[in-house]
Amino acid sequence: MLALLGRGLAGPARAGAAVLGKAEPACNPVLQAARGYARPVTKKKKDTPSHLDDLPPSMLKKDYANLPVMNSVDDVVKRLLSLEMASQKEKMKVKIQQLVEKVRRSPSDNGSFEVQVAILTARIRTLEEHLQRHPKDKSNRRFMLMDLDRRRKMLGYLRRVNYSTFENTCKQLGIQYSPPQPYTRHVTKRWLVKKALCIKVYQEKQKLKAAERQKQRRERQARARTSREQQEKQVQEKQAQEGTPV
Repeated sequence: MLALLGRGLAGPARAGAAVLGKAEPACNPVLQAARGYARPVTKKKKDTPSHLDDLPPSMLKKDYANLPVMNSVDDVVKRLLSLEMASQKEKMKVKIQQLVEKVRRSPSDNGSFEVQVAILTARIRTLEEHLQRHPKDKSNRRFMLMDLDRRRKMLGYLRRVNYSTFENTCKQLGIQYSPPQPYTRHVTKRWLVKKALCIKVYQEKQKLKAAERQKQRRERQARARTSREQQEKQVQEKQAQEGTPV
C-alpha cells in the first residue's frame, strides 16, 4: 500500500522535474509517509525570573563573608568564593540570611516564628520556580504544599497573638496573607432529617440522664438522713448512760 502511494505521489513530481529540466532523486515511500507524522519543533521555553537574581555576583558566600582574611586575598580567589561561581544551594543560604535579618528580634534570634516564616518563604519561592519549569514534579509540589500549610499556621498564630509583628513580617517578606474561609456545608434534605434525629436522640438521652441523676440524689439524701438519725440516737444513748447513777 505504501509502495503504491509512493509511486502515485512520485509520478507528478518527476513529471514536473522533467518539465523544468531538473532530475529529482527518488524518495523512499516509507520515509515520505512518515513525514506526515513528524512532530513540529517546539520552541525553547524562556527562563523564568528567580528571586535569587537580586543577589549581586560580587557578594561572597555565607561561609566566607565574615572572615577578615578575605580583605587581603587575590581578586581571583574572591571571584571563586563569590556568588558568581556559587551553586543554587549556596545562593539560597545567602537569601535566607537576608530574609532572616529583616524580621529577627535580636542578633541571636534563630528560632522565633518570624525567622521560621522567613526560612519557609525562601523555600516556597524556590519550589515555585522549580515547578514552573517542571510542572509534573509531584514530589516537590507536595513539599511546597506542606511548607505553605506550615507557614499559614504560623502566620495565623502571629495574627492572633501579636498583630503588629504579623503585619511587619508580611510587609518585610512580601507575603499576602488571606485568612481561611469559614467552613460551610451544603444543606440538603437528608442532612436536615439526620440533624433533627440527632437532636431528638440527644434530648431523650439528656432526659434519661436527668432522671438517673435525680434518683441518685434522692438515694444520697436518704443515706445522709439515715446516718444523721443514727448519730443522734447514739448521742442520746450516751447522754442517758452518763446521767444514770452507778
